[in-house]
Amino acid sequence: MQKQLADYPSVLDVSDIQEILSIGRLQAYQLVHSGAFRIIKVGKRIKIPRRTFTQWLEGDNVNVLQ
Repeated sequence: MQKQLADYPSVLDVSDIQEILSIGRLQAYQLVHSGAFRIIKVGKRIKIPRRTFTQWLEGDNVNVLQ
């Protein structure tokens, strides 16, 4: 049974992005550093609000952050 996006926590880790998109670790890090959506750095950890990621995934993210 595949996990639904709503089953993930409200704040995602890079490993969550990796799992959701079925991509490798390097690709996941490249994506989060691409500026495609907002990320939050907590020390060395990278956190991604699920809502922001979902909007990007669905194509609703008009403002790409650089």
